[in-house]
Amino acid sequence: MTTQRRYPELPGEAEIDLAPARLSGQKNVVRVFYKDLWDKADLSLVPQIFHPDFTFRGSLGPVLVGHQQFSNYVSWLTDTLDDYTSDILELMEEGHRVSGKLRFHGIHRRTLFGEPPTNSRVWWYGAPIFTFDGPLVRDLWVLGDVYGLRSRLDPAWSERLSFTRAGGASS
Repeated sequence: MTTQRRYPELPGEAEIDLAPARLSGQKNVVRVFYKDLWDKADLSLVPQIFHPDFTFRGSLGPVLVGHQQFSNYVSWLTDTLDDYTSDILELMEEGHRVSGKLRFHGIHRRTLFGEPPTNSRVWWYGAPIFTFDGPLVRDLWVLGDVYGLRSRLDPAWSERLSFTRAGGASS
């Protein structure tokens, strides 16, 4: 079952084929990271994926170091968004780096960015860059569409976006 059929409110992009036999070793680590660690909140996988002092810059902005800080972040976000899910839309690999395009989503059950729970499915895109050192990830940097998420938490946010130049002319 594709994510689109399960959640019609999400954009119609399908996940890539995530069969482990079709993925390189590094891409398979990324698959395990999102589909097992994040989607199942399986924190026992953290030391199997990351160096002890790895650095993490998350899609929602925090910069963290090490297993404990990262595990706390996973617990916080998966508690805040029930049924947290990561959709892997693209993966690219070059040397010791894997990057991609993802969509993250879940049901907003706790305050996020100061917004009270909406009890609806919210989502945002993320673009990760995993840097490997041997079989483990040394650094993970994720650019996230925080503005898109905030506008789904509170539609008034999207009204603040304007593409007008000074003097009122549209660009």
